[in-house]
Amino acid sequence: MPRHPSRPAADALTLSPIAYTRSCFRDKFGVPRQPGLTRHAHAELVIEPPFDREDAFRGLESASHLWLTFQFHEAVRADWRPVVRPPRLGGNKKIGVFASRSPFRPNSLGLSVVRNGGLARKEGRLVLHISDHDLIEGTPILDIKPYLPFADSVPDASLGWADSPPTERLPVRFRPEADEQLKQLPPDRYPELRLLIKDVVSYDPRPSFRRGREEDRIYGAHLYDLNVRFQFVADDSGERVEVLTVC
Repeated sequence: MPRHPSRPAADALTLSPIAYTRSCFRDKFGVPRQPGLTRHAHAELVIEPPFDREDAFRGLESASHLWLTFQFHEAVRADWRPVVRPPRLGGNKKIGVFASRSPFRPNSLGLSVVRNGGLARKEGRLVLHISDHDLIEGTPILDIKPYLPFADSVPDASLGWADSPPTERLPVRFRPEADEQLKQLPPDRYPELRLLIKDVVSYDPRPSFRRGREEDRIYGAHLYDLNVRFQFVADDSGERVEVLTVC
């Protein structure tokens, strides 16, 4: 029989965050449901002492992509549930939590592949730049590993209920006011912002039960320090998203 750690040993297990995330996504609404669904999402991982030593990252520059283990810090609950309702299944069908990528998990741990943007010193802190991510502001990073293409990519892998990426995207139109506001924003502070907004709203971030409905409600997504307000419009030409303001 395999040996298992004693209960006291398991209870003594502690995790120290390696870094905290400065993200273009300030809250959960509008965040892509998986990393890589937007190629225009940028973030900085601010490395914490005593891990903020360049030696600890020596050789990482050769990795184009990274695995990040992190905590769903805004989804921590005292109790856990054995079943969840994945948005990909319409929010109605239940499956086991361990058969899902739900953030509501017993240990609140997440795993994402992100693009490596390299290390830098910024205001005296060691920072790792990443993109193509799905992390919100303040996300604790618990581990960083290089992505190994020969081992981590399994071309014939399958899941059944989520084998293919979501391809249905709504057309996006920027109202004149939003266009003008975007022109006034410095691109170095808000990199690829127009493309990021387009990605976020085109995938329809609304809860599953609201999708496909006609409604006058105005939604808002917090990207960087901006509030992006948008509305879903349906007419004879179909459904689209109209970005109203970016301020």
